[in-house]
Amino acid sequence: MTMSGRIWLYGDHVDTDAIIPACYLFTSEPAELAAHCMEGLDAEFACNVQSGDMMVAGENFGCGSSREHAPLAIKASGVSCVVAQSFARIFYRNAINIGLPIIVCSEAVATAVDGQMMDINLEDGFIRNVTAGTQMRFDPFPPFMMKLIHAGGLVAQTRQRLAAGDLPRARSGP
Repeated sequence: MTMSGRIWLYGDHVDTDAIIPACYLFTSEPAELAAHCMEGLDAEFACNVQSGDMMVAGENFGCGSSREHAPLAIKASGVSCVVAQSFARIFYRNAINIGLPIIVCSEAVATAVDGQMMDINLEDGFIRNVTAGTQMRFDPFPPFMMKLIHAGGLVAQTRQRLAAGDLPRARSGP
């Protein structure tokens, strides 16, 4: 799975309230969340992000609350991947569970410039900054996580598996 897009560069400790302000948490509708994504930090983001674009950020991206609204807003905005020096643990889990690839790669962060073009190959573990002509490696996701991402997240994967009869049926009674 290779993705290509423009870099949206952010700093350290981007919290979930900056990603999706709390006043919009009354909904879980992806389109509504996308319309306000990054509003707490970058008022122009939602109007200018294009499908396939990528976020690149410093340390502790997604810190703050544990709600799924933040990664959902990012994914619904069209962002194909988030690359950071580190992620808040619960944000990392929530992102993978909704099918948003997130990658830890300090070298990619250190060399990124806002607006540059970047390619990412999830299976092979390569990031290429097309504009700068540099390439970096990261640890690719294990196969079970790639299956989640390809399916569009845990719920989507479970629905697919149920439809295919690929999950054991619950027993009724002793």
